[in-house]
Amino acid sequence: MSTNNRPISPHLQVYKLPLTGILSITHRFTGVLLSTGLIFFVYILYALAGGSITYAAMQAFTSLGLVQLLYWGFIYALFLHLCHGVRHLIWDTGKSFDRDTLNRNAIIELGASLVLTLTTLLILSK
Repeated sequence: MSTNNRPISPHLQVYKLPLTGILSITHRFTGVLLSTGLIFFVYILYALAGGSITYAAMQAFTSLGLVQLLYWGFIYALFLHLCHGVRHLIWDTGKSFDRDTLNRNAIIELGASLVLTLTTLLILSK
C-alpha cells in the first residue's frame, strides 16, 4: 500500500475565518432574520388595524423583556445589514480590496452598526 504525502485540508479547529468572512456569513444570517422579523411587523400592523383590544394585547406582549431583547436584536441586525450593504456598494466601485482596508472597513462597519443601534435606543427611549 502506498502512502500519500500530500497535505490534508485544515480542520475547522485549525482554520480561523478572517473578520471579512465572518461578516459575510453574518450578513446572510441577518438577511434571514430580517425576513422572519417581518412576520412580527405584520403582527403589529394587524394589532393596529384590529382595534383597541388587539392593540392593548400587542402592547402587553411587546413589553416583555425577551421580546424587547429580540426587538433590539432586530434593530441591530437591520443596521448591520445596512452597513454591510453600503460596504458592498463601495466594493462595486472596485475600491478597497487590499487586506488592510478590508479589515479596517470591517471594524468600521461593526462600529457604525453599534453606534446606529445605540443612537436609535437613545432616541426611542425618550
